[in-house]
Amino acid sequence: MWLLVLFVTTVALHHMSPQFEQHFLRQRSTNIHELSRTPVRVLVASAMWIDGGHWVPYAFLYTVFHAPAERWLGTARWLAVCALAHVLASLISELGLLLAIQDGIAPPSAVNTLDIGVSYALAGVVAVLTYRIASPWRYGYLLVVLANFGLPLASGPTFTDFGHFVSVLIGLACYPLTRGRGKAWNPKETLAALRG
Repeated sequence: MWLLVLFVTTVALHHMSPQFEQHFLRQRSTNIHELSRTPVRVLVASAMWIDGGHWVPYAFLYTVFHAPAERWLGTARWLAVCALAHVLASLISELGLLLAIQDGIAPPSAVNTLDIGVSYALAGVVAVLTYRIASPWRYGYLLVVLANFGLPLASGPTFTDFGHFVSVLIGLACYPLTRGRGKAWNPKETLAALRG
């Protein structure tokens, strides 16, 4: 359903003028200004839009990460991971940006920066899937996840890079939601079943 909403909103964006689109999305952004006015509304609304209107990559990523996570965890637990990653990472990254503005590291205009999309939820789900994979493959997957989200943070950090890395940590902290969800996936067993 979430992917369908993103498809509909992406189509709607393609029918807006560029100037109106920016204004429209900024009102649904989890930036400092909007969070200080209507935090609940923008935290929900920001997860229903994709900046740039490129829906196809998200369809692929939802198929690869969200669908297996929902099937494994169940809808309620999967949504809990998504919500925790999206909400907490949005709040923490915007707090970091606010501190950067106060310290003179970021310009005052950054309070109105555009911050929408589903990438924080996606990063949290990518991370929680670490627990779906059996050892020792789990550690290789975790290393790839940490490198994918950690290298941008180390090379030239933005508040979004920081938010993505925080989302990964939140996803990893969701381990209690994975308990009792069945045996971890073992790639070796899958390959053996395919051969025989």
